[in-house]
Amino acid sequence: MLGETARAAGYRLIIRDEVASTMEEARRALGEGDPGRLWIVARSQNAGRGRHGRHWGSPPGNLYASLLLVAPCEPALAPQLGFVAGLALHDAAANVTGLSAPTLALKWPNDLLIGGAKTSGLLLEGENRAGRFNVVIGFGVNVASSPEGTPYPATRLSAHAAEASVERLLAALSDAWHQRFSAWSLPGGFGPTRSAWLERAAYLGETITMRLPEGPVSGRFLGLDTSGRLELETEAGRRLIDAGDLYFGSTANSGVPSA
Repeated sequence: MLGETARAAGYRLIIRDEVASTMEEARRALGEGDPGRLWIVARSQNAGRGRHGRHWGSPPGNLYASLLLVAPCEPALAPQLGFVAGLALHDAAANVTGLSAPTLALKWPNDLLIGGAKTSGLLLEGENRAGRFNVVIGFGVNVASSPEGTPYPATRLSAHAAEASVERLLAALSDAWHQRFSAWSLPGGFGPTRSAWLERAAYLGETITMRLPEGPVSGRFLGLDTSGRLELETEAGRRLIDAGDLYFGSTANSGVPSA
């Protein structure tokens, strides 16, 4: 199921029928001394979670995957891997569906949209262990089904490409990840990564509302600064935001499913 480029670069794959969470499986592998570059995929999860510990239903037919990276970067640079992963996911979805920007778009910080409807999300977690900083990236993608009755629109890849499958998506995603990560790892690599992400960004230049710990903040989405923080033009002036839930107009678009 991994792409040829990913396999040649030393990435490996473990497939499980059902797990509590692929994120937890990746952490378990790390604790057992796994060297990293490990994809863990489950056909279903019974305790899948997204950002802020949100529960996410995980029926069969969708992609639930986590990628374990051992010592990929300094801790301060780890948030940038979310943009690398987002680009890889965008590349893979484009490969499978034939869609492109702006129909296929990235919503800061961790969502993939098709026609404004949520299709997938990412979850990044890092930890120090044995003197090394490690990262697990979770990918949750609606391939065969999407949730109903949500307060925001949701869709699935198969609604836009009948031949979409977990196998095709994972092969494309694993290859795209390796290519995007390799480019980011070069000196100054976040510059091109940032530019590529902004070319695919949803709602750039539009008014958005961020749900922050101190309450909602609205303003015009200006872009990303050189470290990946969201730039928001508010009535009080320009503001840089590290993380938060993003809303557009009156429709909530926070918390996309993740592995």
